[in-house]
Amino acid sequence: MRKYKTLQDVFPVWKIEQDCLLGKDGSVTVAYLLTLPEIFTLSAAEYTLQHSAWVSALQLLPAGTLVHKQDWLLRERYQPRFTDTEDSFLAHHGKRHFGERPFLQHETYLFLTMPPGYRYTGSVLGSWLVRGSVVPPESLDEQRVNDFLDNCSQFVRVLTETGLTGARRLTATDLESTDDRAGLLERYCYLSGKKEQRVISDIRFSEDVRVGEKHVRLYTLCEPASLPAVCGPRLSLDQYSTDTTTFSIGFAAPIGLLLDSNHIVNQYIIVQDTTMLTRSLEKKRLKFQSLSAYSRANAASRDAIDRFLQEAVAKDRRPVKMHVNIIAFTDLTSGLRELHNNVAAGLSRMGAVIKQETAGAPMLFWAGIPGNAAGLPAEYTFDTFGEQACSFLVSETNYRSSLSPFGLRLSDRLTGLPLHVDLSDEPMEKGIITNRNKFVLGPSGTGKSMCCNHLVRSYVEQGTHVVLVDIGHSYRGLCSLLGGYYFTYEEKNPIRFNPFVFEGETDSEKKESIKTLLLALWKKDDETFTRSEYVAVSSALDGYLKQETESRNFNSFYEYVRTGFTSQLEKEGVTSKEFDLSNFLYVLRPYYRGGEFDYLLNATENLDLLSQRLIVFELDTIKDHPIFPVVTLIIMEVFLSKMRRLRGVRKMILIEEAWKAIARQGMAEYIKYLFKTVRKFFGEAIVVTQDVDDIVHSPIVKDTIINSSDCKILLDMSKYVHRFDQVQALLGLSDKEKTLLLSLNKANDPAYRYKELLVCLGGAQAKVYRMEFSLEEYLAYTTEEKEKLQVLAYAEQYGSMQEGIRVLANTLREQQKQRA
Repeated sequence: MRKYKTLQDVFPVWKIEQDCLLGKDGSVTVAYLLTLPEIFTLSAAEYTLQHSAWVSALQLLPAGTLVHKQDWLLRERYQPRFTDTEDSFLAHHGKRHFGERPFLQHETYLFLTMPPGYRYTGSVLGSWLVRGSVVPPESLDEQRVNDFLDNCSQFVRVLTETGLTGARRLTATDLESTDDRAGLLERYCYLSGKKEQRVISDIRFSEDVRVGEKHVRLYTLCEPASLPAVCGPRLSLDQYSTDTTTFSIGFAAPIGLLLDSNHIVNQYIIVQDTTMLTRSLEKKRLKFQSLSAYSRANAASRDAIDRFLQEAVAKDRRPVKMHVNIIAFTDLTSGLRELHNNVAAGLSRMGAVIKQETAGAPMLFWAGIPGNAAGLPAEYTFDTFGEQACSFLVSETNYRSSLSPFGLRLSDRLTGLPLHVDLSDEPMEKGIITNRNKFVLGPSGTGKSMCCNHLVRSYVEQGTHVVLVDIGHSYRGLCSLLGGYYFTYEEKNPIRFNPFVFEGETDSEKKESIKTLLLALWKKDDETFTRSEYVAVSSALDGYLKQETESRNFNSFYEYVRTGFTSQLEKEGVTSKEFDLSNFLYVLRPYYRGGEFDYLLNATENLDLLSQRLIVFELDTIKDHPIFPVVTLIIMEVFLSKMRRLRGVRKMILIEEAWKAIARQGMAEYIKYLFKTVRKFFGEAIVVTQDVDDIVHSPIVKDTIINSSDCKILLDMSKYVHRFDQVQALLGLSDKEKTLLLSLNKANDPAYRYKELLVCLGGAQAKVYRMEFSLEEYLAYTTEEKEKLQVLAYAEQYGSMQEGIRVLANTLREQQKQRA
């Protein structure tokens, strides 16, 4: 005689037909894969909107329909994919840094079940664990099934029309197993997380539930004594809240992503027939009414039923039955205590009391099989309304990587899982932003320079041409590592340019930039030039460019103006009133051979700036120097040249704190022009600042840069928490963005070293990410003077920046091990 039943004997699903799960009891189930909003990204209003969508969708389902939402949250470890031919030095070490990082893999499934004849009995004796017959109790009516499928489609349409939740109908391919892949049914039965692997295990229900080597514990929310006193669409997360802001998470988040254990959350909602339920409750109410004189408990029950009926009628609420259970499991017996404590803590945060099921665990585990919601015993459900029931649904999921091939690596806020994030192309394609410009604001010490170093490195390694203007030598190490050009002013090696060199044919825009430069050298900021003076300078440049000369530079131009152009003016009868040649030559004399600044415009090196992907201009030593206006003009001309000539190539200009000095030198109009037109040339402009007062005192930043930057990258602003209304108004932040910004770095994981930042895209999306770097990346990006000098010393000692960083990083790791 056989002691154990086989899985085939008791399995409740008969077959899969037309992508529907057909139960042996005659039930029909339609399955969907849901896409939930990302955790920590919704406001209180958005949680309410999502909750309302679920409630409205429930109204469309006929009485008896079973809604089974199943959330899989399984522990995984990040496995990076190394590409030796493509990964750079820093990219490789960045991937290594995150190797084996633990996180919860989250998948959400929705099963809509039509029980036989639209009737849900919920009888324990109806379970296929004890039923002997495999013949469906009643045949299926084709029209009834088609009507049910229409109801399912309407349900999903209402659920997803808010844009917060997505849904995809699962097919037989998703549900069935193949020779080399486990389908959803098999994965549930064996609690298998990986679809690619097929592992068949024993399932034991004797003393406790065991699936192979997994120890399973099942906890329920179904008894009035264990339910929370209040529920709603959201909870307040105190660790991210402030005195002025309330940080929201989903009501069921503590048993979702915030429960750090292997677990499956089953949430059942059974739609009731309002008329039948009302009649049944009225009978109960009258019974308790007649017995109320004998017991206060009877009177309390009568009053409770009366309040339920009053709310159902007065507010037109849809009555439902609800059940929630958590199937938690671990491979280690020693991990059961931690498992229990984690579940208890999660339920406690919801205001619920933990209830571990033992006798009913096999039935509840079996009811969780996709398509077997009708096997849920009615004894394990409680009566409520759709509004309350939908509060118990897990409503958010993990951060998702961008699908775009372009982007940079940031990390998930909850676990630090590395993500691929596109802040430029994908938001443009989706219509979230209309330009790629970025505004970066972060007080000193918040990680602003590290963020920008990482952004620049990621863009350059993907083919972007970057022109960077800095004050403070924040990019010296990165520039050396990437093989870029680093222009800075030193007494022994002053900054040098040659704006008279044309790459290819002479073009009118290049000539215009040289005229602007010559006029800027001649006239002060508060001086204007006449039309005749502009014509004269233009004529001088045209005449010079027609001359045949061994090398073009400012010296040869000056000599031409002093000789050949002088005679031309005499022939044309141009007077000094129309163009003061003597004054022109006298003012420009310091830039000619033997003058104080003769090095500036007479560079002999033929630098190919057009094809160089990274060019850094360090202006710290000349920000108050007389040559500063000239240098800024040349920098702008370099970027304009890239804009004009590099068709189809991504361009970026990043102006660090140097923008303040540039704006003071009459370049405000250029910055305005740049931010408004760079998008037309597949480019983006980025301005970085560290003080809110910079915004207040600069109309350029306030009126042009912020308004023309659809992407804002904001770092820790907690120092402004008591005067944040001004900051919020200046930056144009919504209340949701304000709440996210003030939550930065308030509850960082002490196990890892990182800073957080907020990315706001077009006023439509806002998300907090971690900035976490490998030691090699940190050494390349660091702006601490002591660390920078150490990196430079190692680079000089070992022959290159890359080798110096490699050796220094290994040395620091060894020192850390010895200290530990």
